Amino acid sequence: MRTAALTPRTRDDALEALAASAEGKELDVLVIGGGVTGAGIALDAVTRGLRVAIVEGQDWASGTSSRSSKLVHGGLRYLQMLDFHLVHEALTERDLLLKKIAPHLVRPVSFLYPLEHRVWERAYVGTGIALYDTLASIAPGKRALPWHKHVSRAGMDRMFPDLRHDAAVGAVRYYDANVDDARLVTMLIRTAVSYGAHAASRTQVVELTKRATGVVNGAVVVDLETGREITVRADQVINATGVWTEETEALADTDGGLHVLASKGIHIVVPRERIRGEVGLILQTEKSVLFVIPWSRYWIIGTTDTPWKQALQHPVATAADIDYVIEHANAVLASPLTRDDVIGTWAGLRPLLQPGTKEGTSSAKVSREHTVASPTPGLTVIAGGKLTTYRVMAKDAVDFAIGERAATLPSITDRIPLAGAEGHAVLQRQARRISADHGWSRAMVDHLLHRYGSLLMDLIDLVDADPSLGRPLAGAPA
Repeated sequence: MRTAALTPRTRDDALEALAASAEGKELDVLVIGGGVTGAGIALDAVTRGLRVAIVEGQDWASGTSSRSSKLVHGGLRYLQMLDFHLVHEALTERDLLLKKIAPHLVRPVSFLYPLEHRVWERAYVGTGIALYDTLASIAPGKRALPWHKHVSRAGMDRMFPDLRHDAAVGAVRYYDANVDDARLVTMLIRTAVSYGAHAASRTQVVELTKRATGVVNGAVVVDLETGREITVRADQVINATGVWTEETEALADTDGGLHVLASKGIHIVVPRERIRGEVGLILQTEKSVLFVIPWSRYWIIGTTDTPWKQALQHPVATAADIDYVIEHANAVLASPLTRDDVIGTWAGLRPLLQPGTKEGTSSAKVSREHTVASPTPGLTVIAGGKLTTYRVMAKDAVDFAIGERAATLPSITDRIPLAGAEGHAVLQRQARRISADHGWSRAMVDHLLHRYGSLLMDLIDLVDADPSLGRPLAGAPA
């Protein structure tokens, strides 16, 4: 394995590999799109032994993949739709991330599901969440998270003092997980690079090239840092550009492909001390659900679901969006929030697949959440899905792209830890010693382990060489 670092040097090397692909060193797979799906595809493909490159027009995870609810979960709402397979699949992926793939990045988080009715709702919701936990238990091995528990009103008051006393008669406490979504994408890219993938951000695809037969055989990309234009040759091109799916399809000059609409979801951020509670909340709304999520020194509250037809690069949280979230949160909070409590917002765009595919699309593989299709030979398109199931999406996309070869080159990403995962458990046990050796608080060490995992040792080497790097910035919590 190579170094897992992403540096100007590794980017330059990637650009040279792209150029070399047109001079006899053709790629097996060129991935377009540096969100969680594209990053997952790059890792999946390179660990099958394929020659792989991934390009992103902006920064890694600069789109939807850094603007999610930051949850890794099965999706309770899908149980209401009786989509047991989808829930089981997502819960299996959640537990893989917690136990094997990214235990340093993905952490448990518990939620209260407040109950308004003492008898029938407790039975109804309790049965649903019990099924949710049971679907997670079908996978082999030890459970990754505790079973749900029923909570009395007194217990609810202890766990979430700022829950309005008349808002619920009790609750069900259950567990899911959260993750720094942008960090997950970065670690996916770093891991793919460590296995030999070439990764170049700030590299814009401006054309999809074709052979005389009409088969897509690569792309023309532009290095946005220098303006250099590079012709890339690849046996297969995979479009994983999310809400930009149709724009990327159009570069192949084909009428086929997937229909994708952008749906905006926003979140607000309030200081942790503003709401007294040690767990999260999940609240039913007239449209979907609203999460109140503990996140370090803050609360994240969201989300919404509204159409977005303006610039895809710059979705914004409007005053109406913010008021909607505040209003629904205030329905259960003892001390109502105001706009003055909001210290930050973000808006992301979900790529919502529309029924069917465009005329001319030769074949498609469809699940409830994502679709893989080929609008023209040599080009594979994947869209839809969610953060939690990125690995399944990546597997499906690569299987589809390489066709019959998938039987002899199966995906193995369910057994590949991301950079920083191996050795993480050992460093957790050494956290007290690391804290004492460097004069860092235990909270700081835990924070660094959560972000870096075993790669913390690289950071410690830098601090040992220059102790000033280990001092907290002025005003930052130690």
